[in-house]
Amino acid sequence: MKISKTPTFQVNGIILILLIFSLTTLSAQEKSEKIASSAQDWNSLFQRKKGWFGGDGIFAIPMDGKEYIQANDSTETLFIFSDSVIGEIGADGTLKKKEDFNFVNNVVAVLKGKEPIAENFKFYYPTDKSGKNTSVFKPNTPNTKPGEYYWLGDGFVNVDKDSTLYIFAYRITHIDPITSFFDFDQVGVTLLAIPKNTPIPFEKGVRQIETPLQFPYAPNVGMTTFGSGIIVNTKSAGAPNPDGYIYVLGTGGLEKDLLIARVKPENFENFDQWTYWDGAKWNADKTKVRGVTKGVSNELSMSPADNGRWILVHQLFGMTPEVSIQMTKSITGPYFPTRNVWHCPELEEDLDYYAYNAKAYPHLSKPGELLISYNVNSFDFFKDILTDPTHCRPRFITIKIH
Repeated sequence: MKISKTPTFQVNGIILILLIFSLTTLSAQEKSEKIASSAQDWNSLFQRKKGWFGGDGIFAIPMDGKEYIQANDSTETLFIFSDSVIGEIGADGTLKKKEDFNFVNNVVAVLKGKEPIAENFKFYYPTDKSGKNTSVFKPNTPNTKPGEYYWLGDGFVNVDKDSTLYIFAYRITHIDPITSFFDFDQVGVTLLAIPKNTPIPFEKGVRQIETPLQFPYAPNVGMTTFGSGIIVNTKSAGAPNPDGYIYVLGTGGLEKDLLIARVKPENFENFDQWTYWDGAKWNADKTKVRGVTKGVSNELSMSPADNGRWILVHQLFGMTPEVSIQMTKSITGPYFPTRNVWHCPELEEDLDYYAYNAKAYPHLSKPGELLISYNVNSFDFFKDILTDPTHCRPRFITIKIH
């Protein structure tokens, strides 16, 4: 199970920050609980003992494209997951051995309706010729090398063009763990383009488009990556003050800068038409991109709040115990100071546990609230999964936004 697919030399720079924030006190947790509350109904939906029972990288895409309109009973939401475990947990709540589950790099699920009802929630993952579960999406681009796999970013349905479903996918390769804190590296950003009405689990018809969205980040050491979050600021998506652009969020640098690109829906696959915020204006030169705030996570979200504001949700510095928000009146900033709204209590259960990649789900949220998830995992995954199989899954909270 992976932590967050960011280039290796960026990851090492935040380890000390992670260790410092991991010492957050109980008083901080008590303060956070006054702001947010656990969403037990959504948590229960992901506490499963058979089939998919754990995974991370969760994003939720309304298949009707109504990103900011509350879901109804007929809404279908596509959930996408990255590294996942599939199998059956024993009656005693444990796994006997690693062979009791399959490890796959990405899967999808569909929820019908607006409520977290298990009967309306179905997972999809194909099987190979031997009958073993395997990933939904596998790299197949000109630059793909043997052994690479996909970690999934955010996605959306491009209603204002032809209702193609787009999902960002990061090509990941294994590296020598002796030279890095982690044993993986991101080597490219792919855009998956899935035509309308393609049967799930998308075994045919998916176009894999290599993108220029991973490149050196000039102000700092490291690389950029885009697809961490998407803002569909259009009338069709239900944006409160639409300007007709698709905004693609990314990260860069050791300080986890939040980067922003934008493009019109009809030009989404035409990267020559993309522009990047350079700190003062939208610039066609991607190398001029600059951060609008710092300390974000590799997965995050931006949702409309009230009074024309936006609310950025992320895990503070990517891997700390704090779910954080920042308010802004403009997507390009300035952003109000970070506010920690939830201290992840799971980190007090085991020394190896960590939390990461918080984000929100506006179309699944109730009026006046924002539904948020974060991931929990273990640095000693293959040991801890045997005794606590459901530790590796998203947790959900809600915060008031009025």
